[in-house]
Amino acid sequence: MNPNIAGKTVIITGCSSGMGAAAARHVASQGANVVIAARRLDKLEALAGEITEAGGHALPIAVDVTDRDGMLKMVSTVVKEFGHIDVLVNNAGVMPLSPLERLKIEEWEQMIDVNLRGVLYGIAAALPYMKEQKSGQIINTGSVAAYKLFPAAAVYCATKFAVRELPPEFRLPRADG
Repeated sequence: MNPNIAGKTVIITGCSSGMGAAAARHVASQGANVVIAARRLDKLEALAGEITEAGGHALPIAVDVTDRDGMLKMVSTVVKEFGHIDVLVNNAGVMPLSPLERLKIEEWEQMIDVNLRGVLYGIAAALPYMKEQKSGQIINTGSVAAYKLFPAAAVYCATKFAVRELPPEFRLPRADG
């Protein structure tokens, strides 16, 4: 247990696999109440079971980060369940690969929607609660692709560059000083 995180409420998007699932396991092992969010409820329920079996606490919530109303509802549910939000980790992301000349416009739109709009929708959902409670952190997951262009990942790189240009984390002063 880590006294800096024990009892905190942490929302992590993109938890159905990869870095999101790993982050959820870690913060739960440190005593946080972790809200695991992604589109695939079956994957979230399996992860929640794993975390619970290991002695942690996880609340699975199926949400698509590209659904602004869904993100607002998720954050509202978390506030009702735990009374506050300490951390939001905007982690959901997609990375289909193809050179620009293939004109896979639907894939471009999906990357922009998930990798950029999803981050903004998370901020828009959580920040008002954090401002009201006068504390909280928002962490946006980036990528080395924000710094180095990969030809088959031009749009992905652009979305991660845009996220990089947002403040990397929002940290409000703690209510107790």
